[in-house]
Amino acid sequence: MSINQLIFRNLKKNLKNYYLYVFALIFSVALYFSFVTLQYDPSMSQDGSIKGEAAVRVASILLIAIVAVFLLYANALFTKRRSKEIGLFQLIGMTKNRIFRILSIENLIIYFGSLAIGIFIGFAISKLILMSFFQVVGVDEMANLNFSNQAFGQTLLVFAGIYLLIMGTNYLFIQKQSILALFRVTSKSQGKVKKLSVWEHVMGVLGIALIASGYYVSSQLFEGTITTINGLFIAMVFVLAVVIIGTYFLYKGSVRFVSNMIRKKKKGYLNINEVLSLSSVMFRMKSNAFLLTVITTVSALAISLLSLSYISYYSAEKSAENSVPDDFAITEPAMASEFMNRLEEEDIAFSKKQIQVYQAEFDVQDILDANIDDLNFNTEQTSLPVVHEGVVDGVNLEKEEMMLTGYTDLMQSFISLQKEGTSEILMDGEWRTLDYKGLEKDYVLSSYYVAGGLPIAVVDEALFKELGQKLDSELQTAPPLYTGVNLEDDSKQEEAYAVFTQMGLDEGRANGSQWATSNAQKQNMGMIMFIVAFLGLTFLITSGCVLYFKQMDEGEDEKGSYTILRKLGFTRGDLLRGIQGKQLFNFGIPLLVGLLHSYFAVQSGWFFFGTELWAPMFIVMGLYTALYSIFGLLSVLHYKKIIKEAL
Repeated sequence: MSINQLIFRNLKKNLKNYYLYVFALIFSVALYFSFVTLQYDPSMSQDGSIKGEAAVRVASILLIAIVAVFLLYANALFTKRRSKEIGLFQLIGMTKNRIFRILSIENLIIYFGSLAIGIFIGFAISKLILMSFFQVVGVDEMANLNFSNQAFGQTLLVFAGIYLLIMGTNYLFIQKQSILALFRVTSKSQGKVKKLSVWEHVMGVLGIALIASGYYVSSQLFEGTITTINGLFIAMVFVLAVVIIGTYFLYKGSVRFVSNMIRKKKKGYLNINEVLSLSSVMFRMKSNAFLLTVITTVSALAISLLSLSYISYYSAEKSAENSVPDDFAITEPAMASEFMNRLEEEDIAFSKKQIQVYQAEFDVQDILDANIDDLNFNTEQTSLPVVHEGVVDGVNLEKEEMMLTGYTDLMQSFISLQKEGTSEILMDGEWRTLDYKGLEKDYVLSSYYVAGGLPIAVVDEALFKELGQKLDSELQTAPPLYTGVNLEDDSKQEEAYAVFTQMGLDEGRANGSQWATSNAQKQNMGMIMFIVAFLGLTFLITSGCVLYFKQMDEGEDEKGSYTILRKLGFTRGDLLRGIQGKQLFNFGIPLLVGLLHSYFAVQSGWFFFGTELWAPMFIVMGLYTALYSIFGLLSVLHYKKIIKEAL
């Protein structure tokens, strides 16, 4: 038999084992090529368009790292599976260099064949990727199908470099192993310890305790128990450290510890389902602790970043309403009149509202509690904008009463307000006591009046008139009249904003457009969300494939056990139910722990990013879970095939 015939037969024989590796390689190439094509698309860098080329370039580097690590790991796993074959080649007289050349040619055909297919698929879907990007960021551009020579050259260069790394690891593996060692590679024990050591008991309890302590501190970060910026930073570092270490201990000892407790409770009498699920997890998860820790940590990071960016994107309209409560907010009466005249000339129907605004000093120390000492918040003399009760719908105050309106979740986390109490207002050099009647979240003035997220004071009309007669001129830094313009037809927003910009009203922060503010946030966060989703999807596919490859590896090792169980009379259904339980542990534990990590990470700081939490977070987690579960299902189907062939 010639070398060429041997290579062809090996390819044909191993193709059934390589199919998911080939799929993952094709997917990685297609994803990378389409992503780099997006980077070099003219619409990404032209004037007046989204300038996302730099962001995509940085993300492409991270994409290379994810794909390279995955391909190196997958290749190492498949090379290990072929160790006996390599040993046989040596037994029949082949040199190690000749064996390396055979494997290199096989890999060359598989690798660059997959590369060519991946580039073709990447080119085919590049327009769809670009269209999706424009849709997410809200850019009205035409997506064209362009083959980028730059993207093609960069993809070839990157994956050629990864191929050389793979060949380097193969060469070292072949040169390092003796013939005897090659026959023992696939039969090495994976932590099959019959009895748990004292250290494993300690590690098991410690892993659960560390994760629980991290979750507890995370939930307390912005609850008022930590009162300094330095303390906040230290707490964040502590949470990150104990959660990662606790996750490693969880896989190294906790899962085995809990499984052993269940086995002891049953006094060793396990049914076939428990033998195939609990026992297998006990003996193998420990040896995969580092891999599972990395997968869980990066999964939690991907889910958290995607959830936070989607929260910001999802909350764009609500955040814009808080910043600009009307379609257009204008602080100069003359400019407001001119703008409304221009709208009438353009035949754009609108309604207007004007609010008189004063600035006054308040003492709110009785109702306000600053949780962070380093903020240096002066609770004795706080300048707040003041409006009368008629401005806020459904509010009816008596004289000497006040309320606050317009408060963000972010400020509420640092500076919490009581539900009732008293406040004082400085009028004509004297402090007057007012009964505090609560807080409303809606803003009635633009952010120009409420810098820093502070609320707006609302008083009864009589007190408001009195305040107007006793104003402190030094406090009146903002214009005294706010004008809000609301369009009757929302489809005219873009046309009205064109008039707004022609008059130069979009310059600075004194005036604002709710539509433009919302679109700007959607563009900025949409780009981040798109990139994070791209990277997250890549990691999801690669990590899912890694776990699947591990299950393929374990399935081949356990094939003899299934043969024995079948001969003892257990049916395929009996074994399959145990396998389903095993995959529920193997895929479910990393997924569940990753989701919990991301939940507490998002919960502790989501208010920095937007106004909505539950819907965006559950959507992201639901999609991630659904996609991740596909690999668990594939593993069950692979084991079903092994069980069928076992007898």
